[in-house]
Amino acid sequence: MKKEAKKRGFTIIEVVLVLAIAGLIFLMVFVALPALQRSQRDTQRRDDMARVATAITQFQSNNSGSVPGQKNNADVTSAAFSTENCKSTSANVATKFLCQYLNSSEAVSNGKNEFVDPDGSEYKIVIKAAGGIANPTEVDHTIYISAGTHCEGETATKGAKDNARDYSIVYKLEGTGVYCADNK
Repeated sequence: MKKEAKKRGFTIIEVVLVLAIAGLIFLMVFVALPALQRSQRDTQRRDDMARVATAITQFQSNNSGSVPGQKNNADVTSAAFSTENCKSTSANVATKFLCQYLNSSEAVSNGKNEFVDPDGSEYKIVIKAAGGIANPTEVDHTIYISAGTHCEGETATKGAKDNARDYSIVYKLEGTGVYCADNK
């Protein structure tokens, strides 16, 4: 008697098991991907804040060691970036800082802001009144520069009165709290 050849193939249970495992892998990737993208954007934002610190150092070199807005009695917010606003003689200190220290002269001539958030939004610069504290609670692409302050963790606090060169930079990150950096 002739034995029938056993047919080889996958059972329905094996196929379902492989599909379930593949589905779990895809689910883990799609859950982790937005967090990874947020983290990458926040890393770029931290790099941008380091660029602001370098620009403040350059500003101090050109202005007898003073911090932008050190003598302000009120908060000053940068105007929308444009060639006209950058070249205006009546531009406020925040706009001048954005135009002169965070953008190239070519960008100013073309009216194209080079200093933008990783999501494409333009950063706003707010220079706080002397000794003013900024502790943002929402992501709104605003960089706060405060003269006479320093960082304690994620918050800016008033510094010693005898060191006018102190400053802090505060920015609300998308995923991991507040970034606070100072020159100490």
